[in-house]
Order: sequence, then structure tokens, then C-alpha cells
Amino acid sequence: MENLLYIAHNLQNHLETLRQFTSTPGFGVTRLPFSKEARQAVDYIKDQMEQIGLRTWIDASGAVHGRLDGTEPDAPTILIGSHYDTVKSGGAYDGIAGIVSAIEVARILKENKVQMKYPLEIIATNDEEGITYGVCFLTSKALLGRWTITELKQLHDTAGESIYDAILRFGLDPNKIEDCKIDSLNVKCFIEIHIEQGPVLDSKGIQLGLVDCIAGLQRYRIQMIGKSNHAGSTPMDMRSDAVDASTKVISCISEWAKTEGGGTVATVGFMQVFPNALNTISGKTEWVLDCRSSDEEKIQHIVEKLTQKLEEVKSKTGVDYKIEPLVHVKPGYMNKELLEQLEKSCCTFGYSYQKIMSGATHDAHLMSEEVDTIMLFVPSKDGISHSPEESSKYEDLARAVYVVSDMISNLN
Repeated sequence: MENLLYIAHNLQNHLETLRQFTSTPGFGVTRLPFSKEARQAVDYIKDQMEQIGLRTWIDASGAVHGRLDGTEPDAPTILIGSHYDTVKSGGAYDGIAGIVSAIEVARILKENKVQMKYPLEIIATNDEEGITYGVCFLTSKALLGRWTITELKQLHDTAGESIYDAILRFGLDPNKIEDCKIDSLNVKCFIEIHIEQGPVLDSKGIQLGLVDCIAGLQRYRIQMIGKSNHAGSTPMDMRSDAVDASTKVISCISEWAKTEGGGTVATVGFMQVFPNALNTISGKTEWVLDCRSSDEEKIQHIVEKLTQKLEEVKSKTGVDYKIEPLVHVKPGYMNKELLEQLEKSCCTFGYSYQKIMSGATHDAHLMSEEVDTIMLFVPSKDGISHSPEESSKYEDLARAVYVVSDMISNLN
């Protein structure tokens, strides 16, 4: 195989180019679905795929595909990829590093004339993050046949544009969203290379992480309804303060997660206060609980404790509540046989590695529900992600390219 530094140099060139496609220059990478910056990324990715001889197309979800035929055209296809969209003012590696790594994998296999039985198809997916429409995995859901035209018309951004209309504006046909669906029987596996977005590998000096499980995710929107009133003239024992009641609940959540253990995490990172005035008692709050674990029972324990605490606080303060489930994604377990193949490839090159759980969700998470899936992590410097400071070493990404290329070469 080629020199590791040569591959790292190629990856650097790709990522340095792609980081320029942002609506917030100087403040991280912002590349939202169906934006001008997304179009720039799509055009670049498609061009790079074509330069190495792949057959390319863009599907109705906005995903870019590049296909390399195998020696047996009717053999099931190896899918490899990640997402090209970002969060607002995010980093230059999340998602996109997996796409350019996949391009390097395909280039190496093609230029070295590796006789692959299985066709290889890169998929640069769209709207994995779910920032614009509040629903993530646009492409992955399309690949699994989980969108309808009605749903595309019902989901809107803050400006009122639906996903359906955004797809049209992007020059694609939303009425063909169902054509994106893959036949799982014709898929050998799905592979995703990704930065860890956590501190484990970097803190331990480990070069690669073999993901064995992606944590299950549940989100709940909680509304707490009190009564707005004057902050100065309303006695403390005659208040129905939604903020005060909310804090009584939220302050318990961290300990609940620690008690469950096993890598379980729980977060309240979004909260709105109404009317949000400095001299007015809050009459309403709205906040979201994000809970993740490799064990769904642990998440359920936290949700049960949440409900009990809300009832307790209601009885003491008179502040009512509503709970609305937003997201329920089961833990995603990676294919054991393919993980063993990755281990062998790591050993072949003498790279340090460890099994690791992903607390963040990814396209691989959804894909694992229907096809054999594996995921490979590279270290994130200081564990930072979703931030302009996000960074990973190009040499580590090149190692992931080596390992995945070797694994694909040896699949039978």
C-alpha cells in the first residue's frame, strides 16, 4: 500500500478545501442541508469521486453516491460513507472526514487493482444532524424507506420552507424519495469512519476505536406550567413559579444517570423560559431531556424517576407538567464478525486499538437496524467536537483508511 503520509496529505487537502464551504467563515463550519455551502460540498465530493473513476449520482435526499464495481456485479454491495452537513459553527471533521476517507479507500483499491468480489459504493449522506428541520437522518431514513411525500411536506424550517420544497430548490425531485430505498438483501455491509467526538482515545493515546455499540437515544420535551406574576409583589408562598419547579427536577437528573452507570448519560441542554422577563415570575418553561445508554432499561429507569419527580414537584408547588416523547432510537450493535475482521487488520498494521461505545448517534446507528454495520473511530483532540476547535490527526484518518481498505480486500 501507499505511504501513510501520502494518504494523510490527500485527506488534508480534501478537508482544507471542504472547510471553506461554510456560511460562518472565521466561526467554525456551518453547512446546513440544501444551502449554498451544501451545494459546494456536493459538487466537490462528486467531482472527486469522478476523478478516481467512480460512477456517480445524487439521490432525492441530496446524498452523493459513487460506485466502484466488483468482479461479481450481482454480489451484494459494500456501502461506506458518512454525512456532509454540520451543526452551526461546528468543526471541519465531523462526518465529512468519513466521506473523504471513503474516497481514499476507493482510490487505493482501484489504483492498486484490488480484485474485489463485492461492488463498493460511497454514500455522502445529507442532514444527519437534524439541525434545520428538527429530524435527523434524512438520507439514512430514505435508504431504509422511511419517508413519505406527506412527511416531507409537513416538516419545515424556521422560515417555513418544507423539506419537500428545499429538495426542489436544490434541483432534485422529492417525489422520488422512495427510490432511494435499498434492498437490504443486496447490501453486504455498511461501514462508517468517524472522529470519536469524545475524549477516550485521545486521552489514552490509542490510534483507533472499534465501535461495538452505539448508545440508544431517547429525548423528551417537558413543559412545566405555572402562573406568571409580578416578581416584587407576589409572596414566595403564593407563587406558581415554573423555573423554580423545573430546577427541582433538573437538578436530580445528573445523579440518576450516574446511579445507572454503564456509560449512561443524561442532559438538559435546551430550555426556554416564558415570558423570559427579569421582573416577572415564569409562567412556563419548556426543556428537553436527552438520555443515552447501551442499555434501554437504564434509560427507562431515568424516565420513570423523571415522571415520579414531576408528580412530586407538582404536588408541592402546584406547577403542572406535560411530557412529549421526541426521539426513541434503540441501541445499535455492530456486527461481531466484521469487527473481528477490523481487529485483524489493525493487528496487520500494528495499530493500537480498543473496543469502544459511541455515545453520539450516527448514520451507522440507523443502518445497523437493517444491515450488517461497523464503525471505526479516530481520536478527537481533547475530545472536542461540534466546535471550531474540533481536530483530528490526518495520520490517524490515514490509518483508518489502511485498516478499512485491508478489511474490504479480505472480505469473502
